[in-house]
Parts: sequence; C-alpha cells; structure tokens
Amino acid sequence: MTPTLADPAVLVLEDGTRHRGRAYGARGTTLGEVVFATGMSGYQETLTDPSYAGQIVLQTAPHIGNTGMNDEDPESRRIWVAGYIVRDPSRVVSNWRATTSLDDTLVRDGIVGISGIDTRAITRHIRSAGSMRGGIFSGADAALPAEEQLRIVTEAPQMAGQNLSAEVSVSVPTVTAAVGEKVGNLAVIDLGVKRATIDNLAARGFEVHVLPQTSTIDDIRQIDPVAVFYSNGPGDPAASDGHVELLRSVLDVKLPFFGICFGNQLLGRALGLGTYKLPFGHRGINQPVLDKATGRVEITAHNHGFAVDAPLEGSFDSPAGYGRVEVSHIGLNDQVVEGLRALDIPAFSVQYHPEAAAGPHDANYLFDRFRDLVVATQKDTNA
Repeated sequence: MTPTLADPAVLVLEDGTRHRGRAYGARGTTLGEVVFATGMSGYQETLTDPSYAGQIVLQTAPHIGNTGMNDEDPESRRIWVAGYIVRDPSRVVSNWRATTSLDDTLVRDGIVGISGIDTRAITRHIRSAGSMRGGIFSGADAALPAEEQLRIVTEAPQMAGQNLSAEVSVSVPTVTAAVGEKVGNLAVIDLGVKRATIDNLAARGFEVHVLPQTSTIDDIRQIDPVAVFYSNGPGDPAASDGHVELLRSVLDVKLPFFGICFGNQLLGRALGLGTYKLPFGHRGINQPVLDKATGRVEITAHNHGFAVDAPLEGSFDSPAGYGRVEVSHIGLNDQVVEGLRALDIPAFSVQYHPEAAAGPHDANYLFDRFRDLVVATQKDTNA
C-alpha cells in the first residue's frame, strides 16, 4: 500500500510526553534531541545545515513546505536533521524555483517526520523542561506499545558528550577559487560548513580549501595558508579535544583565525575557557545580539545548543596563556556569550552564522572584518 499523510505517527519525549499526529516524509522510527527553530522561512537551508545532525527539528512556524525544494538553496550535500516536526505541511508547491516538494525530498533522504500536532505546546514544554531526547514513530512503528517506544527513546545517546564532526565533514579536500583579487589560501576545517559560508569567504578574495575534520597542522601547512577558519557543526565542544589541540597549534604560530558557531566554542576551549549546554539553545533567524565594539544591535541567525563560559565585561587573561581576551558580542535574550576576540593574537569568533542562509544579513560584515585582519597581519609580517 502506498504511504499517505493519513498514516499515523507519534512523537515520544524522554519524559514520557506523547503527541499523536500524521506521518510526514519517510516512515519508520527516528531518534534524536528534540529542538525548535523559530525561523518563519528558510526551511530548506535549515534542513541541509549539518549543524542539525542528530537533532529532531520542530518548526515553530505553523505552515511549512509551500515553496517546495529547489536545486539552488541547499547548504550541503543532503538533509541532516534526524527528524522533522511540522504542524501544517503545505498540500501544494507554489514557487517558480521549486523542482520538487518538501515531502518527496524527506522521503528521498529517509527523514522520518510528523505533522498535524500542536507544535506550540511542544515548544512551550521544551522551553520549560529543556531540550530532550525524543523519537518519532510513524507508519507501522506508531503501533508499537507505548512502553516500548519510551524504552527506545531513553536508551538513545544524549547530545552532551557526542562528537559528530566525522559524520558531516568532507572526506577529501575541496577547493573554491577566490573571487576578484586573491588574498591567499584559507584553510577551512570542515566541522559542518555551509555552502553560503564558503561562497562568502571566496567573495572576500580567499582561495577556500575545505579540509576534513581529521586534518593535522601539517595538512594545514601544506596549502601555505594566510589564515584558518573553523566552521559551524554539530555536537558537544567538550568532546572535540583533537580540534582544540589543532587550533592551539594555529594560535601558537599566530596564524589569523576566525571561527563561527562550533568554531566559537572551540576557540573558547583553546583559550582555556569552559563550555556548557544551554537549556533549549538558540535556533532561528531572529536572535538579537549586541556588538560591544559598535553598540549596534544585530538580528542574527543561530543554531547552537552549547555556549562559552566567560566574563561578559572587560578583558581577562586567557587561562591557556594566549594573552588578553574579551567577549565581543552578547545575546540580548539571555546574556549568552556570542563572540570572542583575542587582543594579543589575531583571532576572533562569533557564536552565530554571519552567512545567514537563510536569515538577515546584519552580521555579514564579519567576513570583511576577517579579511581586514588577514591583510593587516600580512602587512605586519612583511614590514
């Protein structure tokens, strides 16, 4: 029998909460950390963002899928979410750029989803109780005994402690040519990089070498880089000691460094700071952040469940011996560290996505700031 939207599905959270709905996408069982994303648009970019690996994403916007899926907007080679929760999936596709429907793409990539449930109630529950493990059981699996479904969910791994970089990183290096006047070769450690990030870096004159997450400092040196970039990505920064040690090797030789999202957390750890898990994280394209250098408030795109633990005011000494450091950006919803700047070495990072695909472009200037840092460092070296 051909699957239909009438097939049953149930979302089960690890605290025993259950929500019944209709199957959406592939049928079967999927497990992951249930999180919510607040963007009212850009679901294709969300689904193909590798940072969502291991997570079941709930869209707070009620109507999803009306613009279908196209061949131009994917941020990576596939959909990465572990599962998908929507309230009201569109029954038709009405956009001239669409090449297929969202439902068909979810089926193609084997993404199990659920629709027709009260996403507002689930969001409020997660905001109160925190992100938690969950499972979507659809089609025949929806008929499994409730106690069996809950057992399967509670035996799934927690997000804390997981290193997921190997799942999303490229296995062989790739190169994107610089646009315009070339600044130099840039080593991008792929922890889950998005296509829009690569394009923005290339547009600033970098020849972008995307390197596997297993790369060593010798691998980086082989491309004769003018700088190093750590991308966004999934998982717990406390489980990525190898990437922290690699970054310290970069900082030791004073190569300019820029990190975003996961890269911000890893810079924090390389500087000797701690990281911690947020109750329900920041995910969406409407997060207000204060740039302390300018006093400007930016609306930014976020996708992170962990944050850096650092003093918000003034400068402080890096516990790992890298000189003075300051928090450069602060999240205005909850005073979370959203950026770091080293004052004695050429390194900075932000906790959000300046490429903002999808999302506002308030923070796009950070790519220019990185280019300026690299050019200034080159002048100082050659002086």
